[in-house]
Amino acid sequence: MPSDLVKLQRSPRDVARWQQAQQHVVAERHGQALASYGDLVKRFPGVGQLWFELGLAATGELEFNLALDAFSRAEGLASNDSSFQVLLGQQFHRLRRLDRARACFERAVQADPASVHARLSLAAWYERERRLAEASGSVEACLAQHPKNLQALCVKALLLHRTQRNTEAETLLRDLIQRDPPAPDVKISSRHWLGVVLDQLGQYPEALHWLQESKSLLRQTANVAKMEQDYDQADRRRRELLAALTPERLRNWRTDSSAPGLPNPLVLLGGHPRSGTTLLEQILGAHPAIRAFDESEAFVQEVWQRLAPMRGARPLTLAELDVLETAQRSRLRERYLKSLRREVEGDLTGRLLLDKNPSPTAALPLWLRVFPELKVIIALRDPRDVVISCFFQNLMLTPTNANFLTLERTIKHYADLMDVWLRVRELGGFEWIESRYEDLVKDTEAEGRRVTEFCGLPWDIAQASHREAARHKVLFAPTFSDVAQPVHQRAVGRWQHYAEALAPLQERLAGYCKKFGYQLA
Repeated sequence: MPSDLVKLQRSPRDVARWQQAQQHVVAERHGQALASYGDLVKRFPGVGQLWFELGLAATGELEFNLALDAFSRAEGLASNDSSFQVLLGQQFHRLRRLDRARACFERAVQADPASVHARLSLAAWYERERRLAEASGSVEACLAQHPKNLQALCVKALLLHRTQRNTEAETLLRDLIQRDPPAPDVKISSRHWLGVVLDQLGQYPEALHWLQESKSLLRQTANVAKMEQDYDQADRRRRELLAALTPERLRNWRTDSSAPGLPNPLVLLGGHPRSGTTLLEQILGAHPAIRAFDESEAFVQEVWQRLAPMRGARPLTLAELDVLETAQRSRLRERYLKSLRREVEGDLTGRLLLDKNPSPTAALPLWLRVFPELKVIIALRDPRDVVISCFFQNLMLTPTNANFLTLERTIKHYADLMDVWLRVRELGGFEWIESRYEDLVKDTEAEGRRVTEFCGLPWDIAQASHREAARHKVLFAPTFSDVAQPVHQRAVGRWQHYAEALAPLQERLAGYCKKFGYQLA
């Protein structure tokens, strides 16, 4: 008897409908895709790819229970397909179903123990969970079968660094670079991690050299000039909006109660990336009356990008923000909350929702238009430390992250984002507070108490044990490996190790140091 996949392939009409459903998913017409997939899986229930794509469409439509059911069906149908299990693990990760994600990565290895992709995917997951011994075991099992695999050796070096065996990591990374790996990702990552390791070992000039070489190679993998052009155009539009905003306009937005109220108080924890937002989020999130969300997709996908059709490739103008109708704002608020709650199991009644997301601070006027009741916490840190820390990140290349390929562009990005905050802060008309990283690491309880009280809550004893709680969490921030470490002040003044490289650029940061209360000397 032919399989469901064979039956499907023998039906040109159904194949055409499948292809149309795939096009709907690509174009983010998820509701239309769901109708087609719903019929196809009824007729061909044994085709795992159909269930997987149904899960993608359901996720896009925020039908998370349907997505979980669909991915579960695909998981069972493809239990012996290692690559497919990795894909499913990534989707469960996106849905914040962490146990399910881990199970898929483990099943991928069981299905094909010789798969480098499966072994290293599992190692990456264990690293995210800070189960470093198991991560190393997965890598060593991979190297036992593929002793010359350069990607596995690069991951081994990373794990040596994670366990503070930096001298061994340095030796391995130098050897990798000497071999001149042909794969661009290994060539780039080996240089990046050598820079990170040398920074830890106090070899600062050479650390900067390898970072710059890594970023130079990364620049060659994409049209970075076009990315920078697109980013700069968006920034110009954003500055036009900020210049047109007035205190009266923000006050009018604040008093506009035409949209239904939120069921929970909402707080944005923003600021520039690498300003201490993750540490502050962990302290606040340990409070029993606060539900903290770490790097949620909700605002970007359900508010910022959902308005893309009316704005093309540019930010909204002030006129476009003003004419957002009540019904449209209500839909945006509803979708945002539904997306935010994807990872929540249980009742949120009475709890404050804390959305920790640094980069969307650039869209603060949009936040305040859609959520006029929003409270805002902005994390601050010495701008020079922020710039150096951002330059040390190894991020996926996007028009925004392309700014972190040079110190000059990193400083520009800092100025662009913090100018948004400075302008909106000047306009006023909403509740806000700033929290300095240096104060937080110097006296965690005092600063944590101050920010908690801004949220309308008293300090809770559980917040003093935030580090213990963080050890059991899987975080989505790029700095997930740092959170469970004891609070320390080693990163304060880190920029001084790179003062020579920053010297020609210091003038561009001087104004921000002054505005945020940091000494130039």
